[in-house]
Amino acid sequence: MARGPLTGRSIRLARLSGHDDGRLLLVPLDHSVSDGPITTAAAFDDLIRDIVDGGADGIVVHKGRARLLAPRLFTTCSLIVHLSAGTALGPDSNAKVLVGDVEEAIRLGADAVSVHVNIGADTESAQLADLGAVAAACDRWSMPLLAMVYPRGPRLTGPASPEQVAHVANIAADLGADLVKTVFASPAERMAEVVAASPVPILVAGGPDSEQSLTEFARTALTTGCRGLAVGRRVFSSLTPGQVVRELADIVHGPTETPAPLTSRRMAGVM
Repeated sequence: MARGPLTGRSIRLARLSGHDDGRLLLVPLDHSVSDGPITTAAAFDDLIRDIVDGGADGIVVHKGRARLLAPRLFTTCSLIVHLSAGTALGPDSNAKVLVGDVEEAIRLGADAVSVHVNIGADTESAQLADLGAVAAACDRWSMPLLAMVYPRGPRLTGPASPEQVAHVANIAADLGADLVKTVFASPAERMAEVVAASPVPILVAGGPDSEQSLTEFARTALTTGCRGLAVGRRVFSSLTPGQVVRELADIVHGPTETPAPLTSRRMAGVM
């Protein structure tokens, strides 16, 4: 992260990454609200441990899940509390509402908060208002804000264009986010233009499985100037999530001399 005056916000931003390269590898695990369980309740701590041992800089969870996790899991990894939610079962899967606030995240020991906004959704105006309100609270409490902003709605079809991705990244910056997570816009040359147009660092979402391997995708994203990755589904759906994170961490930050021990985990007993 860029250097600046020493403030609570700057200290927390520095804690998000234990490296001096200004890059981040985050693993969002908020999908249990939107889509349903990602593993068994008993295996959740093991999943977090695999991710931490793999070298992730931060994990994104909702406030209730954060209360259920062992505090020791976050001695070397940052906690980001997600404040907005919506489900695939609702009448509008693109709608997001606030379900938490910055003060709750502070009480939980969070290093940052995140908010999801779908630009192009029927409820876009309410989601923008929520982002603005959270940004104001982050200013009051000196808390970093990650905005997960996507061009997504009933009038948007096909892959997001570079123009749309550049637009949503600037919306995040203009409304007060410190970091923006959004989709990758192909080709890579156009994504580099998106990055150049964004006043705040861009973390590219891992996205669904595709013909391109996750490691190839990560390398391509970093060549465009993206400051890191935020990969959830392609981590927790793996039989060896710790190994996936280790491979990504080696790309984002460079190989470590003595990799932490990794354990494998099989998805089993998920409802």
